[in-house]
Amino acid sequence: MEKSGFTKILDAIRGTQVKDIPGLIWKFHQRFGILKTLAILYILAGFTFLWLKANGLWFKKSVIGKHVFITGGGSGLGRDMALILAKKGAKVTVSDINLETAQETVEMVKSSKGKAHAVALDVTNPEDITKAHESAKEQFGVVDILINNAGITFGRSIVNSTPREIDLVYKVNTISHAYIAKQFLPDMIKQDSGHVVTISSAASTVGVANNADYAASKWACFGYDESLRSELRKMGSKVKTTCICPYYINTGMFEGVKSKCPILLPFLNQNWTTRRIINSILQEEPVTYMPFMVNLNGLLRAILPTCVFDSVQDLVGTSSGMDTFVGRK
Repeated sequence: MEKSGFTKILDAIRGTQVKDIPGLIWKFHQRFGILKTLAILYILAGFTFLWLKANGLWFKKSVIGKHVFITGGGSGLGRDMALILAKKGAKVTVSDINLETAQETVEMVKSSKGKAHAVALDVTNPEDITKAHESAKEQFGVVDILINNAGITFGRSIVNSTPREIDLVYKVNTISHAYIAKQFLPDMIKQDSGHVVTISSAASTVGVANNADYAASKWACFGYDESLRSELRKMGSKVKTTCICPYYINTGMFEGVKSKCPILLPFLNQNWTTRRIINSILQEEPVTYMPFMVNLNGLLRAILPTCVFDSVQDLVGTSSGMDTFVGRK
């Protein structure tokens, strides 16, 4: 019985020491020829690169003395990011619509000998954004890293969503990014350095039943980040962008949601997710999906008929996960 191509690859690797890379390549060349060998090496290099970045083993920039501005920093991921970045030597401006929770985060940072400043910020209000930016600059100077983290969801079906809820979801999750970028980007472009971080969602890669406004808002901010990256690249700017697309995180925001396929799509641990986000920022990754399976949504949509793609989403629970949604109380 003829062996499969994958079995042949395993046979070629078996018995070869990891340190003997040239010998391994030569085995591939003898067994498969030059073109297949190059294809195999390309795939292996790609997975190795992804593994190194996922585990924070790639090159990382320093944030010592850098000014980080975080929206929604009064709780959850925002608070965790503030604490970690401050420990790494950054000066952190913590903004939140609730000034009291922002100040609590600041006190936690200061108790660890870090530098932080709290500002009240309603991200849907351009005047608030201007005031918060001015306060941050007065305290710590030009913002080097902007993290658009604030987000909300009501978890309702399309017919049960109210106009007020729909309007607020888009304003907080999407439109605020445009307001904030317009305020913060000029300084970054002028100094030809900086970093804009967008906390999007795995929902930016696939439609989500009973959460349409949230999913659409996250698709929009993913597109806004990509357009921003394109503009910066076109002008030759060294300002970086990073878009984070995580699956459901156990922060309480999606309390009650169930994963139908936890082996492939597990609920993400908040601490792990925060550290992965920080690594993505420090490694200047353009886009980060969590967990890895989220990467496949775009590929599956491209190669599968729509009816089959929809069936796959039903199988993994995209269409039913929000049925038990409770949310943060």
